Amino acid sequence: AYNIHVNGVLHCRVRYSQLLGLHEQLRKEYGTNVVPAFPPKKIFTLTPAEVEQRREQLEKYMQAVRQDPTLGGSETFNSFLRKAQQETQQIPTEEVVLEVLLSNGQKVKVTILTSDQTEDVLEAVASKLDLPDDLVGYFSLFLVRETKDGAFSFVRKLQEFELPYVSVTSLHNPDFQIILRKSYWDSAYDDDVMEHRVGLNLLYAQTVSDIEHGWILVNKEQHRQLKSLQEKVSKKEFIRLAQTLKYYGYLKFDPCVTDFPEKGCHVVVSAGNNELNFQVRLPNEQIKEGSFKVTRMRCWRVTSSVPMNNGPSGSSPGKSEVKLELAFEYLMSKDRLQWVTITSPQAIMLSICLQSMVDELMVKKSGGSIRKMFRRRLNGALRRSDSQQAVKSPPLLDSPDASREPMAKLSSKLTSVSLRGISHSSSANDVGANDFHGNYAFEGIGDEDL
Repeated sequence: AYNIHVNGVLHCRVRYSQLLGLHEQLRKEYGTNVVPAFPPKKIFTLTPAEVEQRREQLEKYMQAVRQDPTLGGSETFNSFLRKAQQETQQIPTEEVVLEVLLSNGQKVKVTILTSDQTEDVLEAVASKLDLPDDLVGYFSLFLVRETKDGAFSFVRKLQEFELPYVSVTSLHNPDFQIILRKSYWDSAYDDDVMEHRVGLNLLYAQTVSDIEHGWILVNKEQHRQLKSLQEKVSKKEFIRLAQTLKYYGYLKFDPCVTDFPEKGCHVVVSAGNNELNFQVRLPNEQIKEGSFKVTRMRCWRVTSSVPMNNGPSGSSPGKSEVKLELAFEYLMSKDRLQWVTITSPQAIMLSICLQSMVDELMVKKSGGSIRKMFRRRLNGALRRSDSQQAVKSPPLLDSPDASREPMAKLSSKLTSVSLRGISHSSSANDVGANDFHGNYAFEGIGDEDL
């Protein structure tokens, strides 16, 4: 059996035969020319070396499928992962009440099925809040972990291949919660959201929360003005003033480590305004600040070191030993590219932020509307899970047979980035071309950007 991890946490456990079944279904729907080659069957029992070879081949196969826009976004692929997640965590399909946090600390209780996917749950929350359909796509659900000071550490944006109820309950830790936040970067889109009362209230609550947690920088005079607007309940004016403040609309990440400007520097990274902002503490305790524009990143990748012997697959999922790194190649000057690496448990979330910034830039460049993009996604992709099918389907996980293949780890690209599992025998630098995430926004960079 193979463990598929997302951000170092077990997502599901699958057998070779199940992955072969997925492969055959994809071939049937999309043709042999589109679907990558699948590791061949073996007649005889595999040797340990062959087991490891197959694991690596399956890992590359899953990465290739996920990176293909057609295959990776297909309902066949995503429903396979959702059902596998549900079966692995042994959570039956039934009606449950799920609590979703808002930025002001309030909780929205929605009645859903345990087998409902991310878009189903988002739609249920929006319906409970009376958020109009054409504004739903401006928001997303995020898996967060509450910190000791009452703030939140972002684990990841919930993806289309997962079941939010299963994702949060399988962690067996009350510190993990699901929160609703806006999921766009350009503050110009605030105007769309503020057109409606509920959208305005959600945006206002998020802005107040970000200021309270110190994510948005405020001086004494600005604080006085904001407090005055709060007392007058002038929500739009409050947001307009906040838009002029430093780090408005940024996501702030937990302190981590970077190799820029030198190895081992402690850094606080924030994502927003089409950039990654670094507040670096140098070895001499001096603090320096700088930003890396997403348009000057030629490509990036996420790598993970997955120890082959890090205990039972289901043990301590919130305390994973997996080491995650985000590395991006940056155009420092007109003729000089340099790799910058961030070592952080939130590397995948950082990469998702980069990708969503690029997506927004490309939509804007093509003259498209983000509102239309969201509408098309909602109208085309929202599909409630078939609960009867989930109940009737045979178990996706057979009990491991000790006399056959040993349990192996399989990390796969199960977000908008590449996540590669590296065993002790592999080199962390041994990364294939498929592990790189190219940046289309970089191709349009001009001299004025330098």
